[in-house]
Amino acid sequence: MTAQTAPSVSSQRITNYDEFWKFYVSEHSNPISRILHFIGSGLAIFLVLISPIVGFKVLWALPFVGYGFAWLGHFRFERNRPASFKYPLWSLVSDFRMFGYILIGKMNSEVEKYGRAPLIDRRQQV
Repeated sequence: MTAQTAPSVSSQRITNYDEFWKFYVSEHSNPISRILHFIGSGLAIFLVLISPIVGFKVLWALPFVGYGFAWLGHFRFERNRPASFKYPLWSLVSDFRMFGYILIGKMNSEVEKYGRAPLIDRRQQV
């Protein structure tokens, strides 16, 4: 099976979500990074769910929990810049899409389908 080429975020602005998803998947090819994203998204969901019980003040931690784990994955393991810097809404939607795909066991096949961003594109993003 050959991987489809993900668009380069540095060469032009991505204008539709389908193209963004291909790019997003290529930027999350490292399994440790995906696990860190999963943990951060899961903890963010947990905080939202328990906030009515323990108090809404816990919601101040959402950006630190959600983005903290994800950014560690990008900067330490993927060695790229998070897509949330340039595409915040599509990135948030894709974080939860990836969370769901990991839960149902579909994310690895998405990574196999869209592959990894070419090295030259990755260097231009950092």
